[in-house]
Amino acid sequence: MELHYTVAAQTDIGTTKNVNQDSLTVKVANTPYGEAAIAVLCDGMGGLEQGEVASSVVVRAYEQWFLKEFPKLVTSGYDAALIERIWNDIMQDCNIRIYDYGMERGASMGTTLTALLLFDGEYYISHVGDCRAYKLDSDITQLTSDHTYTAREVALGHMTPEQAKNDSRRNVLLQCIGLGKPVTPEFISGNVGIGDSFLLCSDGFRHMLSDDEIYEYCHNEPYDMEWCVDRRQENSHIMNERLRELISINKQRCERDNISAVLVKVMDI
Repeated sequence: MELHYTVAAQTDIGTTKNVNQDSLTVKVANTPYGEAAIAVLCDGMGGLEQGEVASSVVVRAYEQWFLKEFPKLVTSGYDAALIERIWNDIMQDCNIRIYDYGMERGASMGTTLTALLLFDGEYYISHVGDCRAYKLDSDITQLTSDHTYTAREVALGHMTPEQAKNDSRRNVLLQCIGLGKPVTPEFISGNVGIGDSFLLCSDGFRHMLSDDEIYEYCHNEPYDMEWCVDRRQENSHIMNERLRELISINKQRCERDNISAVLVKVMDI
């Protein structure tokens, strides 16, 4: 059964910052073997100069790979290990490019990355930092780990999740792209089913929301499964509206960071 992808993406500067340092893209492409979709979300480092430059460099690199190089892989063949290796090379190249750019200008720049590829019944994720990827089906599952000081302390048993939420170090990253240090990305792959949804979001999108709220707005109410192209556009409109509503809730709850999310729903015809 052929899978199709309906997508939505929203980003907002938030209530206090002068610049939106988040960058994102989501693309759906036809191939001889069915549709493919890519979503990339990067959060330029808060407090560092020109974080929006760093995030946009990484987003463009993955977007160009999808548009120019991925079609060749579809024809020649690939597996998860090859995707992981190629994406790691892209990431390391961006790491050096951003670092060199910053050194030339006396600026410190960095960005997180969460990239998602959907094709042929599989998903692939590459991740560095504290944006998140969720899978929503009968429940909501956080697929990625937070590469933060507090997440590490929780994993080690030194801190409870409740303590981590209120700790002043919750945004301290253990690694990011662009500071010149070696980057060790998290790579995840798995199966995709009809009706699944995937959400990529910045930390500013999720701080003020519960998992139940995310699930309710992004997945819980069923979309029309008997759709054509026009229905896909309508479903995309609904999905974008849901993301805008969640962004509004975040702002009402005084979220101070930039707020961004990409939502992809898997359907069939």
